[in-house]
Amino acid sequence: MAAQAAGVRRQRAAAEGLGSHQNVVKYMGQDFEALRRQCLDSGVLFKDPEFPACPSALGYKDLGPGSPQTQGVVWRRPTELCPSPQFIVGGATRTDVCQGDLGDCWLLAAIASLTLNEKLLSRVVPGDQSFQENYAGIFRFQFWQYGEWVEVVVDDRLPTKDGELLFLHSAEGTEFWSALLEKAYAKLNGSYEALAGGSTVEGFEDFTGGILEFYDLRKPPANLYRLIQKALRAGSLLGCSIDVSSAAEAEAVTRQKLVKSHAYSVTGVEEVDVGGRPEQLIRLRNPWGEVEWTGAWSDDAPEWSRIDPRRRQELDNKAEDGEFWMSFPDFLVQFSRLEICNLSPDSLSSEEAHKWSLVLFQGRWARGATAGGCQNYPATYWTNPQFKIHLDEADEDQEEGVGEPCCTVLLGLMQKDRRRRRRLGQGLLSIGFAVYQVPEELAGHTDAHLGRDFFRGHQPAACSDTHISLREVWGRVRLPPGEYLLVPSTFEPFKDSDFCLRVFSEKKARGLEIEDVVAGNPCELRPAEVEHGHQELCSLCEELSGKGSEIGADKLKQVLDGVFSRRTDIKFDGFSIHTCREVISLLDSSGTGTLGPTELRALCLKVRKYLEIYQEMDPSHLGTVDAHEMRTALRRAGFSVSTQVQHTIATRYAGRTLCLDFDGFVACMVRLESLFQLFRVLDRNRTGVIQLSLAEWLGCVLV
Repeated sequence: MAAQAAGVRRQRAAAEGLGSHQNVVKYMGQDFEALRRQCLDSGVLFKDPEFPACPSALGYKDLGPGSPQTQGVVWRRPTELCPSPQFIVGGATRTDVCQGDLGDCWLLAAIASLTLNEKLLSRVVPGDQSFQENYAGIFRFQFWQYGEWVEVVVDDRLPTKDGELLFLHSAEGTEFWSALLEKAYAKLNGSYEALAGGSTVEGFEDFTGGILEFYDLRKPPANLYRLIQKALRAGSLLGCSIDVSSAAEAEAVTRQKLVKSHAYSVTGVEEVDVGGRPEQLIRLRNPWGEVEWTGAWSDDAPEWSRIDPRRRQELDNKAEDGEFWMSFPDFLVQFSRLEICNLSPDSLSSEEAHKWSLVLFQGRWARGATAGGCQNYPATYWTNPQFKIHLDEADEDQEEGVGEPCCTVLLGLMQKDRRRRRRLGQGLLSIGFAVYQVPEELAGHTDAHLGRDFFRGHQPAACSDTHISLREVWGRVRLPPGEYLLVPSTFEPFKDSDFCLRVFSEKKARGLEIEDVVAGNPCELRPAEVEHGHQELCSLCEELSGKGSEIGADKLKQVLDGVFSRRTDIKFDGFSIHTCREVISLLDSSGTGTLGPTELRALCLKVRKYLEIYQEMDPSHLGTVDAHEMRTALRRAGFSVSTQVQHTIATRYAGRTLCLDFDGFVACMVRLESLFQLFRVLDRNRTGVIQLSLAEWLGCVLV
């Protein structure tokens, strides 16, 4: 129940603007200004209780407590490492980012690219921090996390060995902003070890809120050079790498000094004139700050003598330590993939603010409720979360040769918090998405989840290339104006994870989640419709209760068990006393805690209806109902509930097997009917909103 309440609280806070860059979320509830003030007032340097300087902050396996790599690690503040530490010296530059003993070159490449954009850097690394003025041992950084900006505070105790920083450090030994940034990012992900291995774009996205694109350089688009040029001009962040065929090749250095499986930053492109012929060059940076390309156009290569000396001097001045030039054709041959992070509207400058429009959806795949798996599983696929987007306007600049006007859309599906889950042995899930054009007869349909029949009869208009184990999968699609249904999914059903789905479009798009309208109008049967088997139930109830007397929960359990224990077509191990009390709570009109003959008659009608629906939801005659079928079962019974309630039902009534027996099914139906009935009584003015004091609330929920 606490999780559900927290979810409601988060939704309300987001609606009020919490999570924007102007109103960041305080990670773990830690407020930088308040904590710094406390430390300054007390004269005691900050020690972070949420990310203490201890072995668990380093890692859980290779960097776990007792591992050889962590022997001799001492946590020290910068004031203990040098006489006059600085937060930033002469502005943040790419040479401030040097890799240590941690396999997070992907992150370092992203940080190095970030230093090229002062505006973006100032968002992630607030500049009003110092080891001199108001120094209290506490620093703050801001990251984009799944649709919201989060402020993370850390103390400045850093892991060292032999008096040197163990991980990320600056070439300038007195500068510490980059090391503290790495620590804050480690805290956000659970430990330093959680940062090992990854894609540069993941760092790009968490620093900007942008959306990624991947390009396979073995099959590059014809206009890739111009695309890179345009992306750099727009402030996009770019990275590249060389694929390996086995783990043994990782970090291997080629004959021409390129490092395999290593993240490089793309920092520039230029065209030069070589004897009247244009030559396209690209500038890359190795975050190690050394080990540079030795082929054509490398430092001091003979090709430089063939261009104008002034041009050579100009390009030499643009390259810093760890950076190098190479020809674009060599780049395509040597490297395997290119990653581009397109900036979100929130990150773009004012003149670029209309570059992209963004629609953001938050969702969850929950076992037994909304984790339906991919289209290979038609029995459950339809239960996945469903979202709708309206593309009303075509792009202004249509590509030549394209027939009808289209809308360019970038889709990004991102699974949440998987790095933190590594400690629990849980890796990335295989995820993907599909886009369906909404037919005219369903235009405007938003009040009910589309069912199995829709997906049997419709093929996707677009989808992700494949379900793959990445934090985010993306796709660039061109669609005619219209309404579209987005269905994100894991490859296999019954996999739990939170996700966010982002839709970037050149023209403004409208989006909404398709949710069942919450309503409860249970179907009532007439006494004449009771079959003979249920006449037996009513007769037995009357016999046990005696003429005109009442029956309590214990006797009711005896009666119900006596009737249903003889059935072989349902899984039934007896009704729980809790279910019997729920039944009495629903039907007890006198408030005595018992049922009389009239109420028992009503019970017979309800049980008959429940059994009919139960058997209808069990076409395989297994005697149980699958949790994912409960959405349909509830509709048959006259109920319509939200996705969150579906998840709660699966968690509370289905158990680990994700199946409901007859007792759990009846308990769920009765509980729902009781809650709807109670709400109607309290909602006297039919506004759909009620207000209760704490005492009133307790009195209601304890019924």
